[in-house]
Amino acid sequence: ARSSAPGPGFVSLPRRQRYVLGDTAMQKMAQSHVFLSGIGGLGVEIAKNIILAGVKALTVHDTKQCTKWDLGINFFIREDDVTNQKNRAEATLHHIAELNPYVHVAASTMPLDETTDLSFLKQYQCVILTEASLLLQKKINDFCHAQQPPIKFISADVYGICSRLFCDFGDEFEVLDTTGEEPKEIFISNITQSNPGIVTCLENHPHRLETGQFLTFREVNGMSCLNGSTHQITVVSPYSFSIGDTTDMEPYLHGGIAIQVKTPKMFYFVSGLEIHIAMLALNHFQESFGHVVKWLSRTAQGFLAPLAAAVGGVASQEVLKAVTGKFSPLQQWLYIDMLDIVTPLEKTNCEEFLPRGDRYDALRACIGDSLCQKLHDLNVFLVGCGAIGCEMLKNFALLGVGTGQDKGLVTITDPDLIEKSNLNRQFLFRPHHIQKPKSYTAAEATLNINPHLKIDSYINKVCPATENTYSDEFYTKQDVIVTALDNVEARRYIDSRCVANLRPLIDSGTMGTKGHTEVIVPHLTESYNSHRDPPEEEIPFCTLKSFPAAIEHTIQWARDKFESAFSHKPSLFNKFWQTYQSAEEVLQRIKSGESLEGCFHVIKTLGRRPRNWTQCVELARVKFEKYFSHKALQLLHSFPLDTRLKDGSLFWQSPKRPPFPVKFEFSNPLHYAFIVSAAKLFATVYCVPFTEKDLSEEVILKVISAVKVPEFRPSNKVVQTDEAARKPDHIPVSSEDERNAIFQLEKSILSNETLESDLQMKPISFEKDDDSNGHIDFITAASNLRAKMYNIEPADRFKTKRIAGKIIPAIATATAAVSGLVALELIKVVGGYAAEAYKNCFLNLAIPIIVFTETAEVRRTEIRNGISFTIWDRWTIYGKEDFTLLDFINAVREKYGIEPTMVVQGVKMLYVPVMPGHIKRLKLTMQKLVKPSADKKYVDLTVSFAPETDGDEDLPGPPVRYYFVQEEN
Repeated sequence: ARSSAPGPGFVSLPRRQRYVLGDTAMQKMAQSHVFLSGIGGLGVEIAKNIILAGVKALTVHDTKQCTKWDLGINFFIREDDVTNQKNRAEATLHHIAELNPYVHVAASTMPLDETTDLSFLKQYQCVILTEASLLLQKKINDFCHAQQPPIKFISADVYGICSRLFCDFGDEFEVLDTTGEEPKEIFISNITQSNPGIVTCLENHPHRLETGQFLTFREVNGMSCLNGSTHQITVVSPYSFSIGDTTDMEPYLHGGIAIQVKTPKMFYFVSGLEIHIAMLALNHFQESFGHVVKWLSRTAQGFLAPLAAAVGGVASQEVLKAVTGKFSPLQQWLYIDMLDIVTPLEKTNCEEFLPRGDRYDALRACIGDSLCQKLHDLNVFLVGCGAIGCEMLKNFALLGVGTGQDKGLVTITDPDLIEKSNLNRQFLFRPHHIQKPKSYTAAEATLNINPHLKIDSYINKVCPATENTYSDEFYTKQDVIVTALDNVEARRYIDSRCVANLRPLIDSGTMGTKGHTEVIVPHLTESYNSHRDPPEEEIPFCTLKSFPAAIEHTIQWARDKFESAFSHKPSLFNKFWQTYQSAEEVLQRIKSGESLEGCFHVIKTLGRRPRNWTQCVELARVKFEKYFSHKALQLLHSFPLDTRLKDGSLFWQSPKRPPFPVKFEFSNPLHYAFIVSAAKLFATVYCVPFTEKDLSEEVILKVISAVKVPEFRPSNKVVQTDEAARKPDHIPVSSEDERNAIFQLEKSILSNETLESDLQMKPISFEKDDDSNGHIDFITAASNLRAKMYNIEPADRFKTKRIAGKIIPAIATATAAVSGLVALELIKVVGGYAAEAYKNCFLNLAIPIIVFTETAEVRRTEIRNGISFTIWDRWTIYGKEDFTLLDFINAVREKYGIEPTMVVQGVKMLYVPVMPGHIKRLKLTMQKLVKPSADKKYVDLTVSFAPETDGDEDLPGPPVRYYFVQEEN
């Protein structure tokens, strides 16, 4: 056996995966040894995913030599490996090992059959078999099941268009967390004194619990014996649940939070004998369903690489469950087939499926040569080269997408550079690629998998600003567009371009162990924009400003404070002084009564500007007092603890929590962390240099001890309590503030503190991934101090970073599965299949669940008199130089049988009869109305039609593309 050991000096990877698995599971995984036999197309997928996840050691076993066939199924086998007849495990060892230098990877080429002594397997916690005989599977499964503790056993295979997966984790397997979801917290509005006691949630906040789950209680007033106790619940309604007998408890008064308690669950597995019985049952099933058997037998010698990617993602997640006890394991069989791909090929000549002696023989045996050629000639535009993008490029390379002699091209774009945190999911990238463009690097890495690929890479963002780069002409050259993006707005924009240019789109995404795919085909399906996800629930302004109830509220408050102090205000400061050249000019203007926007805040900032490190520390200490002491005192001044509402109920009751001032203590690490992180950021924005010595406790203590902290003076300002109220755009400036501004500016000018350097600041852009910049340090300290002030459970730096940075949890298993499913739908799109062949998918590998659904049929909108349209319809009118608006309206009526009553271009209303002067526009030429640029051949307009009944809304119509010249081209 050969091995590849971890390289020295490799810095630990920050991982989005930690947000999926948690530290306990990650630690268990990092101590586990795994054995994987069969490094074909499925085995290499599983190896990739579990190496990226970070097990301690993996042994890859194989006894076969590399062949040309392997080039189309194993993305780590190269043409040299085939020429040199290398063993598959040895050929892939280096490539697998460099995915994660922390994992010890070894290759084994020993014979493994029914006669092998299996005692060597005792060193492993999990054994995975692919490409093994049924008898060998049974023998190894029985051996693993009999061990104490049992060795977790997984068997998986892909046979052409069919696949299977089997798991056996022993007689009993305990799972500590079956779903991986954050425990729910429910704010309580009432608890009845009855049998059973009924708990009711706050209005408009459904609990989303299930019967049988456990909850613990805290902060209940009145029925206080509930606090700290745990109860199993029965769901009564979306807003209430029962908890057992509460008749002997004290009456409920107010408040209280119910927190979900995660309880371990035991899973039970059957042994190898039952596998054999199950396989016999499968044989019987196949005899009963000849259609499956026919295609299984016809394609079984072939191999569908995207199916292996999908099954490999699922199987890898089961490996991680086996070694961590996190998430619900598969019980125990999974079968996935792709009959949708082959059913339309019923009448294809058998010769189409025969081998040709090239790298596509495995694929050809499944889908035939004609469909292979269509894939080779495909023009595909891939937007995004992150985790899904890397997996998609690997799938394209194995399918031979864009490799045609005369046709075919893969175009990719991604504006981002490679970060260290990308390396454990975006498998085409290595440590030496950090800070290089993702698209260029991904293109180069893909050519290593298949050198025949034609690929163009760009670093453009796809958005309205790049319409010149990705014009309608560009889109019409693409046979299909594939999106691999987190950004919803970008996906919506790309979808609109696909609809406008009648191009198919395949969209996908993941969040932790969850994933989805959606196929959008012109004239057959709805588009991505046809449905809208519910908007993200915004935290009300008054909750953020004065009444936080959860740690998410304090983290968002701290994030907002960061943006305001270190980005927004410095940017406004710079913009102001770019508009007005000198302080003297500004002083003269405001003295003459002129109102200059933002003037008061800019002058206040200038007057308080710290000019050395000591003043930065002093400013941080003053901010501490303002944020965490004065704010609490002011709220308690406005609303004393015994304040009651009009209905007699207490003002300070759940979810409102009364604040209590935090007394500054230098020895408190949280207090000290706020001072240092805030002072460093103030120094950065005010361009104040500081040294390592300045950051020492000795220097900080000396400065802090001398600071004169302003005393609290209560204000009579109205505190906003309306949850529907929005943050005001502008805070009015009083005449006293204006007088102060004049005085302050005069003082700054006299003090010679309005030089060019004084009129500049350095705004900071929030960056979550650079731990040395102090951004997350500030937000963590500020958030947890505010949490302390309101008696809210604090969050560690890791959780704070996820929430403040809006980090989407991610894991390679779900990414691989989703990308495989996308590539399978791509084959159908290329084949021009009927609507019923396409499938959207939702999966959650934690539960585990995989749901395939038919795509939504495109809706048809009726205008009237039998005239209708869908989102895919576009009417076309050809004009000429002197074509007037009236000519356009008449042309639409003559061609399509209905007369427009309104014409709109984007947001510009060209013709609305009820608007003044618009009737006169009927005589104007379209050229004059639209004002196209010299190279513009057409304009897209929106038309609507008069309703059948007066008073009704106008009837919408499809987009109308108006060409300025008669020629169709």
